[in-house]
Amino acid sequence: MNRSKAPTNIKGPKPMGSYNKEDVVFLLKDLSDASLERGAAEREKEMQRGGHYSESLPIEYRPTEEYVRLFHGTLQDSAEALALAAGTVAELILQKRGKDIVLASLARAGTPIGILIKRYMKATYGYDWAHYSLSIIRGKGIDENALLYISQRHPDIPIQFVDGWTGKGAIRRVLSEACRDFREKYGIALVDDLAVLADPGRCAETFGTRDDYLIPSACLNATVSGLMSRTVLRGDLIGPDDFHGAKYYREWEAEDVSNLFVDTVSARFELIKEEARLRAEWLLADREATRPTWQGMRDIERIQQDFGIEDVNLVKPGVGETTRVLLRRVPWRILVDRKDNPDLKHILLLAADRGVPVEVYPELTYSCCGIIRPVKGESD
Repeated sequence: MNRSKAPTNIKGPKPMGSYNKEDVVFLLKDLSDASLERGAAEREKEMQRGGHYSESLPIEYRPTEEYVRLFHGTLQDSAEALALAAGTVAELILQKRGKDIVLASLARAGTPIGILIKRYMKATYGYDWAHYSLSIIRGKGIDENALLYISQRHPDIPIQFVDGWTGKGAIRRVLSEACRDFREKYGIALVDDLAVLADPGRCAETFGTRDDYLIPSACLNATVSGLMSRTVLRGDLIGPDDFHGAKYYREWEAEDVSNLFVDTVSARFELIKEEARLRAEWLLADREATRPTWQGMRDIERIQQDFGIEDVNLVKPGVGETTRVLLRRVPWRILVDRKDNPDLKHILLLAADRGVPVEVYPELTYSCCGIIRPVKGESD
């Protein structure tokens, strides 16, 4: 490590979030007392006129009773498939990188997936991998203080990055750039492999599935993410020795399903462990099956052309990203592969609730795609 360039006064983490302390350590500064929430329309204008999404927070969506019932039903229906995907990812990590690993989940969608991987490894092999959740922000990079903290606490142990799913692959690119920069600054080599539960964008090499299906943890926001907000990076709140920030929504404890989600999926590990091991072996034996093709970007380019979208960041493909558009952005329209897709029930429910048109878009690689309303132009 190039210690002359490394901060010497990095503040250690304080307990945050509603997960069990054995499951994850959040490397985030608690900004719970800061007023950061903005209305969707105000926030959208700020971002499209040069502001950055990490400087404010969306107002958390409070789901309807029907939507909450949909989450619980989907969780029960998909728990075994989710367990298999998480087990497959865990087996791939083990076979590719060995038994000594530190998990670094990208907050916040990666956090429950990292917990599932950690639990699978402990239940199946007895390995108790350390697991941290840290911030990565498009346009600003990864939290280097968090990476330095992990590296100092676990010297010479490889770090495995974890996220929930891929969309266009923007975070995948940010991670690659961040790893290169980190090595140049501090002399610490990191592998930019991003392990995800679902890789519909076909831009990851370590994944549980490439199907674009509903991961129940994408349905909700803080209440399925340890009551944590998305991450914040603003100069007046985050000092040079701080981690990136987030809010801990303690007031939502009565509605929290974070531990219910990971407990429900973890309970299926014993049923799927043999199949997970076989799937991982098959994927490792067939390099063509895991090769990133970035196929999803061809969809994005076609959508941009067909709908006159100049800014690629306004196109959010995949079930997870489309859900985010409906929960915290100003959606213009939703494109779907077909309206009877069972993985899109919550998408159709949210779209109807917000009055957003849904269109069938032929030959879509993803199950769906959300388009954010441009601030300027005929769509205003």
